[in-house]
Amino acid sequence: MDNEAVIAQLNECLKHEWTGVAQYSQASFIVEGVWREVYAKTFMDNAEESFGHAKLVGDKIVALGGVPAATRNEIKQTRDLQEILQNSLEFESKAVEMYTKALEMAEGNRPLVIFLENILEEEQEGVDEFTKLLRNSDTSVAASVDSKTA
Repeated sequence: MDNEAVIAQLNECLKHEWTGVAQYSQASFIVEGVWREVYAKTFMDNAEESFGHAKLVGDKIVALGGVPAATRNEIKQTRDLQEILQNSLEFESKAVEMYTKALEMAEGNRPLVIFLENILEEEQEGVDEFTKLLRNSDTSVAASVDSKTA
């Protein structure tokens, strides 16, 4: 296992988690209307999960001899709920990709593999959840409009 490369990849994961804290928090702040009751807490929960992952990954980087990144990537902002959900799915999918890469690099260090598998499992749950939320969402909106005009 190349420690320097693993630390660099973990720092990319950490920057992604910092981005998640900001992006999900922003989404929880700006979601409005009837859907606010449904989604504001979901987005804040996701921000808190990202912060939890950031704490874990930051501590692991230090344990491996590195310095944790204190920067984040650019966040995607929109007031459109459909776009927020799509951005969230893309965010979670990118996290799965990043942790999978870190996991491949950690091969041979069983404790680190287990550590990364646990985070990866939570990221995949996020992908699954946003996939389900987005499924048929266009058709359900269209159906409700059609039923009102009928």
